[in-house]
Amino acid sequence: MPRLLKEILIGFIPVLFIFLGFIGINVVPLVLIGLLVGGLLFLTNLRGGLAVGAGAERKRKKKGLKKLTFEQIGGQDNAKQELREALDFLIKHEEIRQLGIRPIKGILLTGPPGTGKTLMAKAAAHYTDSVFVASSGSEFVEMYVGVGAGRVRELFRDARNRAAKENKQSAIIFIDEIDVIGGKREGGQQREYDQTLNQLLTEMDGIYSSDSPRILLIAATNRKEMLDSALLRPGRFDRHIQVDLPDKKGRKHILELHAQNKPLHAEANLEKIAEESFGFSGAQLESVMNEAAIYAMREGLQEIEQRHLSMSIDKVMMGERTDRESTLEEKKRVAIHELGHAIMAELVRPGSVSQVALSPRGKALGYVRHNPQQEQYLYTKTFLEEQIMIALGGAAAEEIFYGGRSTGSSNDFEQALNIVQTMMKSGLTSLGIMDMDMVTKEELMKENHAILETLMKRTRTMLEERRVIFEQSLDILLKEETLSGEQFRCLFREHSLLPA
Repeated sequence: MPRLLKEILIGFIPVLFIFLGFIGINVVPLVLIGLLVGGLLFLTNLRGGLAVGAGAERKRKKKGLKKLTFEQIGGQDNAKQELREALDFLIKHEEIRQLGIRPIKGILLTGPPGTGKTLMAKAAAHYTDSVFVASSGSEFVEMYVGVGAGRVRELFRDARNRAAKENKQSAIIFIDEIDVIGGKREGGQQREYDQTLNQLLTEMDGIYSSDSPRILLIAATNRKEMLDSALLRPGRFDRHIQVDLPDKKGRKHILELHAQNKPLHAEANLEKIAEESFGFSGAQLESVMNEAAIYAMREGLQEIEQRHLSMSIDKVMMGERTDRESTLEEKKRVAIHELGHAIMAELVRPGSVSQVALSPRGKALGYVRHNPQQEQYLYTKTFLEEQIMIALGGAAAEEIFYGGRSTGSSNDFEQALNIVQTMMKSGLTSLGIMDMDMVTKEELMKENHAILETLMKRTRTMLEERRVIFEQSLDILLKEETLSGEQFRCLFREHSLLPA
């Protein structure tokens, strides 16, 4: 019926204006008034539609929320323990009242993407038997002034109403990507972001205006340094919990959790995969298991084998194999480049090379796969210099055999530059202990150039002494397109360059 009425009006109004103009009435003011009223109705409808859409999205999130416990989250033992202790303030409210402890209002989860911050917030709601209301920082961003602040008020009001309706004593509000609305405020012109942040601060200050329901705000970000200091001070976000990338034990636990609904071959070794996936986040490890299952399905197998897991690690790191056809000369150059990396890696870290491959993956035309090394979190100057030499090995090999470099070294140079920057920040260069902001760019560039040039010369010298290894490895690699680590080390032993 509304649609029929709209069609009648669309046909009737133009005819009415034509008739009024025909009898001599000036219709210009009426047209302007009509356009103004129509524009206002359109904007009102747009804002209402956006609000309804946001509300529908929140309802969908509430309906789709599944119960999740801390035991179902792999790794992060320290972060989970710290979070449990913070949540006990919400559960043991009688004990903390007797001891005169001020309840905490907010918990900030920080760490790289994919480490499980959202999962931990959901598990916190289950642990405390609380209502869980989730939102994202982007949902508060709007072009209309005051909309973001209004949505903050609505979020807290919704949490209180739901807790009362479900007879819960507490509610947890989770805001993901809080850096979108909680960024540092700038002086001068008032921004919509500032109004939204001010409203959030006001709501947090008023959390304990009533004892029931108790509300706890949990927020997540991977850019803590961008947050406003007023948001981080005690009395608002009282606990800052770091959710880091999992260690080997944590990675194995995550892989086991994601393998529960997948048929693994009896010889599949998840501990070995946990070793090979150093630096992977929980999300990447889930993707490893998923991609391994896809590989098994492609081959029509009923179980996931070890090779499928190894292949999926390569895919998650570098992307799927591509069907790009290279010329023989280009293949030879890529092989020389990758052998440069492999020879340097084997020289400074004996036994580290697992495979050298020419098969294109993602943007890479070839790659060197390394055996898992012992995990470490502190690095010496010697270790970092060796890492730079491995990165420079490809470019140095091209210079030796072709007299120049190619664009294939761009990622290697980026890695080397990042390591040099780490050395400068750690006081491991001739500049000593310093504040990076107090040193001119010219001095930094000079030091950077000196380090890279010295290490490049050392790398070239070491590789030039292994020309025979290049020549023999190149024949196998061009023919087979892969060279195993054992084959590679046999070539070294034949020439007495590595101990047997």
